[in-house]
Amino acid sequence: MANHKSALKRIRQSEARKMYNRYYAKTMRNAVRKFRKLTDKKEAEEQLPKLTSMIDKVAKRGIIHKNKAGNLKSKAAKFAHHLS
Repeated sequence: MANHKSALKRIRQSEARKMYNRYYAKTMRNAVRKFRKLTDKKEAEEQLPKLTSMIDKVAKRGIIHKNKAGNLKSKAAKFAHHLS
């Protein structure tokens, strides 16, 4: 158990950030899964900018690494391009 007031506050802060990061990471992963289930090219092309934006925001906040964000965006664009 923490012995200092600052340590108790740090525990509270890190718990709150953990919940925040977990929420946004999960939301982003679900959006990627949903995108990969699309079968219509037109719909995929409409959804791609929204997905890209979401991935960028999550990477900017440091929830996922910038290279992972790049890989996800690249795969999503490739997926949308190859739909018929």
